[in-house]
Amino acid sequence: MAEAPKLGIIAGGGDFPAQIIAACQRQDRSFFVLALEGQADHPSVEASPHAWVRLGAAAETERILRAEGVEEVIFAGHVRRPSLREIRPDARAAKVLLKATMKAWGDDSLLGAIIKEFEKSGMRVVGVDSILSELLAPKGPLGRHRPDKDAERDIARGIEVAKGLGALDVGQSVVVQQGIVLGVEAIEGTDALIRRCGELRRDGPGGVLVKLVKPGQDRRVDLPTIGVETVRAAEAAGLRGIAVQAGGAQILDRPGVAAAADAAGLFVVGIEID
Repeated sequence: MAEAPKLGIIAGGGDFPAQIIAACQRQDRSFFVLALEGQADHPSVEASPHAWVRLGAAAETERILRAEGVEEVIFAGHVRRPSLREIRPDARAAKVLLKATMKAWGDDSLLGAIIKEFEKSGMRVVGVDSILSELLAPKGPLGRHRPDKDAERDIARGIEVAKGLGALDVGQSVVVQQGIVLGVEAIEGTDALIRRCGELRRDGPGGVLVKLVKPGQDRRVDLPTIGVETVRAAEAAGLRGIAVQAGGAQILDRPGVAAAADAAGLFVVGIEID
């Protein structure tokens, strides 16, 4: 069997980079971590072959990856959206930003421009399914609890709203309670959305968090993701469940998510989207 190409892991925050690192180690696959300053925070990054790079240092990023012999690249972990002043883009990064903002200052246009730059450099950007296909959400419930008919109606409403939200390249998540949209995700991220909706919840059955892939989104990057902390945040906010796109969303620590949902009395379900 041919040896797999060396993988470059562009590491942001959270546990996802650690899971990719662990998968490479299990597969005996050569890898190198390029950790984003002010973003990557997992101890396994420092414990691996790595270098730190500023988010706006595109030329340095390419130089390091080429020097390490990287052939494939994966984006792992969440990246807090910085201001242009924080990015301090070099000349190459400035061109990427210009290309993205000529369309719209949204995640899809920005990530699309970044992917094109990597591909022009001869490095192939790959998705999580090429490394850890088991992270993708399966169809159906993860734990003991299932949505009832009222929750299914909220999920259907959430799908409708999330599709419209994603088509505008705004966000991937929405919270619906009793047919009423309590909040939609923008720059603040899912956890902040859940906390905000906890303050807006109404009497009666709790709301539902719905997370979908954006229409037309490149599925190699920025897939909607939940983990144990998402379940805990949902419980604290009085939600009754979470619905994510089957085959399109990532579930970090699937057994842990199922156990946390069962303990909280919440449902977590993978839903198919037309």
